[in-house]
Amino acid sequence: MQFSQSTVNEFAITAATINGSGSQTANMVLMRAIFLMGIPVSGKNLFPSNIQGEPTWYTLRVSQAGYTARPAQSQLLVAFNPRTANDDLANLVTGGICLYPADGPWQPQRSDIIPVALPVRQLLEQTGVSQRLRTYAANMVYVGALAALLGITDTALVKAVQHQFRGKATTVELNLAVIRAAKEWMSNTDTPAHGRFRVEPLAATTDLMLIDGNTAAAIGAITGGVGVVAWYPITPSTSLIESLESYLPRLRDHNQGATCAIVQAEDEIAALGIVIGAGWAGARAMTATSGPGISLMTEFAGLGFFAEIPAVIWDVQRVGPSTGLPTRTAQGDLLSVYYLGHGDTRHVVLLPGTMEECYSDAQQAFDLAEYLQTPVFVLSDLDLGMNIWMSRPFTYPEQPLQRGKVLSAEDLAKLTTYARFADVDGDGIGYRTLPGNPHPLAATLSRGTGHNERNVYSERPEDWQRNMARLWRKHETARRLVPRPVIDAHPEATIGLIGFGSTAPAIAEARDLLAATGIVTSSMRVRALPLGPEVTDFIARHRYCVVIEQNHDGQLRQLLQLHCPAYATRLGSVAWCDGLPLTAPFVRDQVLHVLEQMHVTTPIM
Repeated sequence: MQFSQSTVNEFAITAATINGSGSQTANMVLMRAIFLMGIPVSGKNLFPSNIQGEPTWYTLRVSQAGYTARPAQSQLLVAFNPRTANDDLANLVTGGICLYPADGPWQPQRSDIIPVALPVRQLLEQTGVSQRLRTYAANMVYVGALAALLGITDTALVKAVQHQFRGKATTVELNLAVIRAAKEWMSNTDTPAHGRFRVEPLAATTDLMLIDGNTAAAIGAITGGVGVVAWYPITPSTSLIESLESYLPRLRDHNQGATCAIVQAEDEIAALGIVIGAGWAGARAMTATSGPGISLMTEFAGLGFFAEIPAVIWDVQRVGPSTGLPTRTAQGDLLSVYYLGHGDTRHVVLLPGTMEECYSDAQQAFDLAEYLQTPVFVLSDLDLGMNIWMSRPFTYPEQPLQRGKVLSAEDLAKLTTYARFADVDGDGIGYRTLPGNPHPLAATLSRGTGHNERNVYSERPEDWQRNMARLWRKHETARRLVPRPVIDAHPEATIGLIGFGSTAPAIAEARDLLAATGIVTSSMRVRALPLGPEVTDFIARHRYCVVIEQNHDGQLRQLLQLHCPAYATRLGSVAWCDGLPLTAPFVRDQVLHVLEQMHVTTPIM
């Protein structure tokens, strides 16, 4: 069949391989090489919840328009896993290119695509790769072939390989040899795949970097003053702590000894117990976990809330219930985290949606936890935490650490009386002391049982009601301090799209798709709980709002309806979770469906 003219800097590649074969390394080389050519690029890794042998996919999106949502379809397919190849091929667009091993058991059976059979075994033998390494080096064959087809420069490839294997000269040369051999073979092969999709150098990424959210959070925690970390391994949060361990010696001077204690606890219960204890003692302490770990932390979270002890808990969300899909992304912990505890508990929750916010929220979480004297949760997810995103470089914080209302011995010497939980300033926040303060008034015992403002055990109803009312005033204070929502308001729009976290790229692109149908929208990305007045104002300004989130219960919509009940009927819901990041066409179609259900049958400005 006849294929259309070439497409430049706007396409997607899906590499379908086998987990544990080293394909992630090849994909990162490919992604970084394109990035080094100044072209916006993003990657989505879909990997199984085992170590080796199961199917894995990596979708790399090239978009000079700057779109970073997962694409609905790919234009190029690397079919290196015969087990999934037929299904993978079905998702390749008409006119797309399919690269597959010529010496494998599978061949593509579609007449409307361009097949390219790669002589993988021949190229590996030609470059002298040992039998032991051929499984891993085979993936570099498709890197070289794609480099030839797309026009990726040798300079970018060399820099990408050197970055991936920095400090390992022999490994660098071996992989470059395979890439060059495959690139030469592909350049000399006559196929209509040449020029079908191309990259051309830009300068769009000059001031950007590639990073994942867990690494960004780790660096933010370090610059935010973290002193104690307690954790238990769980996907997808483990790499956050591993990044902390990696960056601490690079970002802090250890000449005077250790600057942070990192403890792998026996379980998530113990991890948060250590963090609560360290926070009580005055350290900036944190943990990182996912949904099952959050469940185990319930009792200590309630203790931290009621005893009013600073702590930071990162929840890198995955699909539940139960073990669920541990290597898939979701946003299903919003309600459980906000109300985590027994009885009347409401927590402060930060909701980052970019790499810069993963970094800055890691810092601000400590400031808020200490100022408000309470656990602060940060809800990321697997898509944000483990996938690679473009980001502006991070800036070192200019403001000193905000320790909040901490009384020194000198402060106490000026007082005739001190009540730990007295609301002196009307903001619900008492003044605390830290262990080691020598003043006689400083000694205090933090308890999870009923107490009065002097922290004396009490079961008197009036003491309980007074204390809970003060905690609610503190929650109202938090409402003014947490990050504000990100709003992009169109002056003519009567329809608003609302989301949080990693749904932002799909929502932003879907707005452009909706505009092409005549539907102009505004958008609001919620950044924190408790919700602020800007949220109510946004909903009030629009006749219809659609809340887009990756869970089945419409959890954000439920909170929005509680926050502004007068506008509850204006809120439609796109609540969807299948473990995959949302695509813009899916969001567009679902928004149109919801608007139809809300009896919006014609395009509205």
